[in-house]
Amino acid sequence: MQKSRTVPILYGGIFDYAHKKQRLAEIDKLQESPEVWNDLSESQALNRERASLEKLVIPFETLSTSVEEAFELSELAAAEDDHDTLNDLVVESERLHKLVSELEFRQMFRGELDDSNAFLDIKPGSGGTEAQDWAQMLYRMYLLWAKSRNFETRVVDYAEGESAGIKNVTVKVSGDYAFGWLRTENGIHRLVRKSPFDSGGRRHTSFASVFAYPEIDERIEVNIKTEDLRIDTYRASGAGGQHVNRTDSAVRITHLPTGVVVQCQNNRSQHRNKADAMAMLRSRLHDREQKIQDEKQQEIEGSKPDISWGNQIRSYVLDQSRIKDLRTGVETGNINAVLEGGIDMFIEESLKAGI
Repeated sequence: MQKSRTVPILYGGIFDYAHKKQRLAEIDKLQESPEVWNDLSESQALNRERASLEKLVIPFETLSTSVEEAFELSELAAAEDDHDTLNDLVVESERLHKLVSELEFRQMFRGELDDSNAFLDIKPGSGGTEAQDWAQMLYRMYLLWAKSRNFETRVVDYAEGESAGIKNVTVKVSGDYAFGWLRTENGIHRLVRKSPFDSGGRRHTSFASVFAYPEIDERIEVNIKTEDLRIDTYRASGAGGQHVNRTDSAVRITHLPTGVVVQCQNNRSQHRNKADAMAMLRSRLHDREQKIQDEKQQEIEGSKPDISWGNQIRSYVLDQSRIKDLRTGVETGNINAVLEGGIDMFIEESLKAGI
């Protein structure tokens, strides 16, 4: 009589596999209907949802099959005292454990818009050249980080500092869960170093703000009335060649009821700049409304946080070779690696902490 065994099944739990698998089948059935394809926004929404579900369902099924096969092979190897196969299974178990950890980590992206592309704003605090140089260092750090994750980046707005650094920059970051990765970076970043702009080599403290918000697509309705907008055009400044100085291609849009202002000058086409600015405005207004709702809820719960310029999330003390996340306590002395884009340790711990 064959000995009964229990195969380790991964279904359910935090992965919610059964529900996602069922929803994937429902979408497949819906996409067979001609009516769906007649509605462009609905078909696009279903395609996005399908792609998101497949990112968990397919690797989950592959992983589950691999686990079952490894379990069966381990029984055979043990019965035959096959040490070589058992050693190979140790390596395979480590690989499977890594895949499970990756799936568990992916489950931290549970926000409604975590799978969206993101806009990233970086602005210096007070302090002139020193702060503007710090903002540019952060800008470079995030570009290198995005490149390491194979994310696409496109500068939407860029204003150079008077003598060094930048006054502000907005970058669109496109990729798998770009906003989910970047949203915990929101806050004030503090730099302490011996300033290269100080002839006396004295220590300076500088601040810069980082603000990530999701690109809003057709899933979220944002009502913007034409009469609520003031649209100004002007000549772009900064890098871009002679063209930017000859035409009023840059666009600034002000949403009069809220005072939210967005601008775009990176494209040569005024039409393209306007389209990009409107996309940013939709995202900013949605983010603003979401924050208002969150603050109302926090007031009800009596735990509204102190949101201020002094609310630093991370401290970069270069002459002591120390970078510390003040929310999670994660710290490293490898400042060069961090400034070259190695910030995953901070982001991952923040996501695990539910920040």
